[in-house]
Parts: sequence; structure tokens; C-alpha cells
Amino acid sequence: MRLSYKLRKVFTGDAIASARHHVKQWLIGRAPLRFDVARITQTIDREKFQEIYDRYGMANPGDEWPKYLEIEPWMEINLKRVRDLGLDLGGKKRVLDIGCGTGYFLYICQYLGHDVLGLDLDEEPGFAEMVDLLGVKRKIWRIETFAPLPDLGPKFDVIAAHMICFNGHKSDKLWQIPEWEFFLDDLARHLEPRGQICLELNREYDGSLYTEELKEYFEARGAEIHTQRVLFNPLRPAPAAVAPVAR
Repeated sequence: MRLSYKLRKVFTGDAIASARHHVKQWLIGRAPLRFDVARITQTIDREKFQEIYDRYGMANPGDEWPKYLEIEPWMEINLKRVRDLGLDLGGKKRVLDIGCGTGYFLYICQYLGHDVLGLDLDEEPGFAEMVDLLGVKRKIWRIETFAPLPDLGPKFDVIAAHMICFNGHKSDKLWQIPEWEFFLDDLARHLEPRGQICLELNREYDGSLYTEELKEYFEARGAEIHTQRVLFNPLRPAPAAVAPVAR
């Protein structure tokens, strides 16, 4: 491991997360399952995946969705997400992924024996084909401001949302504290008492992830923030001092 990576790991908080993961492993009394991206991708029907790739793949996709068809690097990213949430340890959990895209995160969770469900729009046929290929459950739903989620069945142990765009990303309708409060309170209805919520934010045009006020609000509700990753474990009620004024 290069020294530069070790230093970056310390300063970004990854070392703390890694240490916590190893402590949890010790407390549970078992090592994480022996698996890696190569072993996981071997379980995917390569012929059917190639058909999807041939239909939608691009030489230089940029920010277009076919970039996710470069399966190995995106599986690596999602495997790290799974491990960061401790989903490679302990027993079976129920996992919700909001904005599940191609379904890689859920596929790894399902590979590990978890009960999974994705929420997403039905705007990209390629996403639908990938989710169908991977065999993960998906419900079509649009996240709307101040609108509750539908009935999703039993409560979840983990609710995740990666590379979030539903918050008015890169628009003049970017969510502020009131919108986030409604959303988090609504998620709490679908969360087990000791469940965790992981939000992964995208940068706005000015390079920011959140205002200082929003960061303080997240922290007041129990969040651990590592750059774009906001983890509530657990989610606390909003203190009156930072809660938005009732609408």
C-alpha cells in the first residue's frame, strides 16, 4: 500500500471506519466471508451481460449511464459500500437502496444472503435490463419533495442512497433543511429501531456537498460525515434548536 494512500485514509476518516469494521468483526466473533469482485462477477450470466453491453455500451460514456456497464470498477465501489456498512458481517438483514440504478449494490447484498429492494425511476431501459439480469427486486417510484414513500413491506435494517440526485441536484430547487427533515422522518417510518441510513451526496456546480447549516443539522441528528458520505447510525430526532419551522 502506498504511503500517500495511507495518509489520505487517515485524513478522510477511512481509517476510523476500517478500525470500527474490524472491532465489529471481533465482537461478532467471525471473519468476513471470503469473496471479492472476481468471485461475485463470476455468478453473473456473462453472455446476457454482453448482450446488454453490446446494446448500450459506449467507448467514452462520460457521465452517461452506460459508464456503469464497466462492471469491475463499479462492483469494486459497491463492494466497498457493502463493507463500510458492515453488511459482510452478522446475520441476514433487510436492505433498501434508493436510486438503485444497475443494482450492483443490491446484488452484492443479495449474494451475501440479505433481503433486498431497490427504488428507482423507469427511465433507462438499460437499468431495467441490468436489474432483471441480476435478479434483484425493484419498485418504480419517484422521490418527490414533501411526499412520503409508498408501502415497502417490513422495515429495513439498512437504507442507502448513493450518488443522490433526487434532492434537486444541480438545480435551483436544491433541498434545504425542511425537505431533508421530511425525508429523514419518513425514512424513519421504514427503519428498524437500530437500523442505519447511509446517504452519499453529489457535488453541486460550485463543488459543495452541503451548506454548513445542513451539515450541522445532519450532525444534530446523529450523522457521521466523511466528505460526501453521511451515515446515521442511529438516526436521532431533530433537536428543536435546529429543526425547521413548521410549514
